[in-house]
Amino acid sequence: MIRRAVALLLALSLGAHAAPRRRPIGSPVRGLRDVGRVLIVILENTDASAAEAQPFLRQLGARGAMLRTYRAVTHPSQPNYIAMVSGSTHGVDGSDPVTLPVPHLGDLLEQRGLRWKVYAEGYPGNCFLGVAFGRYVRRHVPFLSFVNVQNDFQRCSANIVDATRFDADLAANALPAFAMYIPDLDNDGHDTGVAFADAWLASRFGPILDSGGLPADTLFIVMFDEGTTGSANIVYCSFNGAGVRPGAVSTEPYNHYDLLRTFEEIFRTGSLGQNDARARVIGDVWR
Repeated sequence: MIRRAVALLLALSLGAHAAPRRRPIGSPVRGLRDVGRVLIVILENTDASAAEAQPFLRQLGARGAMLRTYRAVTHPSQPNYIAMVSGSTHGVDGSDPVTLPVPHLGDLLEQRGLRWKVYAEGYPGNCFLGVAFGRYVRRHVPFLSFVNVQNDFQRCSANIVDATRFDADLAANALPAFAMYIPDLDNDGHDTGVAFADAWLASRFGPILDSGGLPADTLFIVMFDEGTTGSANIVYCSFNGAGVRPGAVSTEPYNHYDLLRTFEEIFRTGSLGQNDARARVIGDVWR
C-alpha cells in the first residue's frame, strides 16, 4: 500500500510538472491582433552593436522595428534557446544534450489547435537526437530537449524538419502559426562571423521579403541567441511585417521571457507559469 501511494504521488507530481499552467494573458496590445503567424530566425553569439553594423541587419531594423536594448538571459547558447520557448533555463547551463520533463510553447499552441514547426538546416530528420550532423547541432533546436517531443516520434518528425521543407511549405501556403528557422553553424555566424551570417540572411530571406512572399499576417523576427561572453548580453532583435510600426525603436530592456510572453499574447495561449508569467508583452513597436 505504501509503495502504491508513493508511486501515485510521484505520477501526480510528474503529471502536474508536465502540464502547462494556463495563466491568463492581459488585455491585447494594439497591433498584435494583426499577427496571425510568427517566423523567427535565430543567429549566433554576437553583440547588438556588431550586428547592427551589418548592411542587411541594419536595413531590416530600419524598415521594421528595432528592440535596441534586448538582452539574452545567460550564456552559453543552449539555455537561451530553451528559455525562449519554455520560460526558464530549467537549470541548463551547458551545451550537452538534455531531456526536460517540462511544458513548452509547442504544448500551448497545440492546446489552441495551432501548428508549430522548426526548420533546421542540415537536420537529418527521423527525430534525430544526436549531438551533431555535419553543420547541424541539436543544441540550437530547443524543442528536441523536451521529453514529450523526444518520446513521440510522430510529433517530433512532423514538427522538426530539415530547412529545405520551408520553401515548399511557403509555396503551398502551409506555414504553421509558429515557425522557427535555425541556420547551420556557418549560416548563423557561429563558426563564420556576423558578416557571413548577414550575407546569408540577405540571400535567403531578402528576396522573400522584397517580393512580399510571406503571408500578410506574418511577424518576421530576426534575433541573436546571446552576445559575446563577458559583454552586457545585449543582442540584435528586429520585428518586421504584420502589426509592426515601421521605424519604431524600443529602448525597453526586453529579454527572451518577454518575447515568449508576446508569443503567448499573440496566440492567446495563457502562460507556462514560469518567468513568462512575470514577463511583459513587448508593447511599444506596434501600429
